[in-house]
Amino acid sequence: MRAYITILACLVFGLAINLPPKLTIAGHDFYRPRIDLNILGRSFERDLEFHLGLDLQGGTHLVYEADTSKIPEADRAQAVIATKDNIEKRINLLGVSEPLIQTSNAGGSFRVIIELPGVKDVTKAIATIGQTAQLEFKLPAVATPTSEMDFIATDLTGKDLKVARVDFAGSGNQVSTDPSVSLEFNAEGTEKFSRITSENIGSPLAIFLDNQLLTAPVVQTAIPDGKAVISGTFSIEEAKRLTIQLNAGALPVPIKIIEQRNVGATLGTESITRSLFAGIVGFVLVLLFMVANYGLKGLLADVALCVYVLLSFSLFKLIPVTLTLAGIAGFILSIGMAVDANILIFERIKEEIRWGRPKRAAIELGFHRAWTSVRDSNASSLITAFILFWFGTGSVRGFALTLTVGILVSLFTAITITRSLVRAVYSR
Repeated sequence: MRAYITILACLVFGLAINLPPKLTIAGHDFYRPRIDLNILGRSFERDLEFHLGLDLQGGTHLVYEADTSKIPEADRAQAVIATKDNIEKRINLLGVSEPLIQTSNAGGSFRVIIELPGVKDVTKAIATIGQTAQLEFKLPAVATPTSEMDFIATDLTGKDLKVARVDFAGSGNQVSTDPSVSLEFNAEGTEKFSRITSENIGSPLAIFLDNQLLTAPVVQTAIPDGKAVISGTFSIEEAKRLTIQLNAGALPVPIKIIEQRNVGATLGTESITRSLFAGIVGFVLVLLFMVANYGLKGLLADVALCVYVLLSFSLFKLIPVTLTLAGIAGFILSIGMAVDANILIFERIKEEIRWGRPKRAAIELGFHRAWTSVRDSNASSLITAFILFWFGTGSVRGFALTLTVGILVSLFTAITITRSLVRAVYSR
C-alpha cells in the first residue's frame, strides 16, 4: 500500500510542476503557482520554467581585464584564477546556472571571459559582477560627510567578512516583515570590527564597493562578537543584492570591463524544434519496443518511464538545471539507461520462468537477482558523471548534471514503481 501511495504522490508532484503556466477548464482559468519560500531567512524562489543555456536562448558575453601590475609576476596567474573563482561564486549567487567562465593570457594581459545564459540586461550583469572588485569599510573624516572623499579607509576589508545573509529577525521573539542584512566576520575581522565599533559609537561605518558608497549604517553600540545587523528601509530585492555583493568579497585583483555584448541563440528556433521532435519520436519508439518485446510487463515499464520523465523534468525546474544541447543529450542518454534497467529485470524474469519457477516467484527473483547488475552499471555511470562534473566546465558540466539526475531518478522508477505495478497486476 505504501508503494502505491508513493507512485500516486510522484504522479501528482510531476503533473503539478509540469502543467502549463495557465490552464483553462470549463471557462475557468487556473494558474500554476510560483514557489516562493523563506526558510530561516533564506529565500527559495522558482518560477517552474525550463532554463535554457546560451546556445539555446542567447545571453550576455563579457570580457574583463585584470590589473596585475601590483602583484609579483610569479603570483599573477594564481591571482587571476582566484579572481575567476570569486566571480563564479558571485554569478552562482545571482542564480545564473551553467555560466562559461574562463581565463586567458595574451601578451602578458590577463583576461576573464564570462558568458551568462539568459541574461539580457548587460548593465545589471556588469553592476553585480564588477561592483565588488574592492570591498572596504570606511569611517567619516569629517563630522558630516557629504561625498565619498569625506571618508577614510579602515583596515577592515572584504577578506575579513565571513558571511552575510538576509534576516527577518525582529525584537524579542517577533519576526519582522522588514528585511535586514546580518554580517558575521572571521576571527581577524571580529577583532578589527570590535575595535572600530567601540571607538566610533554614533558614527556611520560606510561600506564601499569599488569606491562607490553602498550603505553607511550608524554604529549603535560596541560589537565584540563580530556579528552585526544592518537594518533600514530595505526592500527584499535590495537586501538580497547587498547580501550577494558582500558575500562575494573583495577580488584578489582589480578588474575592468573591455568588451560587452548580447549573444543570440546559436541553434535557432528551427533547430530546437527539430531536436524536440527527434526526442519525442525516439521516446515513442522505445515505448513501442517495450510493449512489443515484453507485452503487459513492457506496458507497465512504459508507465514507469512516463513517471520517470515527469519527475526528471520537475527536478530540472526545481534545482534549476540550465538546459543546453549537451544537457539534453545527457537526459536522453539517461532515458536509455532507465529502459536498460527494465530490460535486465525482465530478461531475468524470463530466465526464471524457463527454469520452471512459478510466475509470481519468477518476478520476485527477477527483480532481486537483476538488482546487482542494475546497481553496478548505474554506479559506474554515476562515477563517470561525477568526474565530468568535477573537472568539466560549461556544457560538459551540464551534460554530467542531467545525466546524474536522470540515473538517480531511473533507479527509483525501475526498482520501486515498475516493481509495484508488476506486483499489483500479477498478484493473482
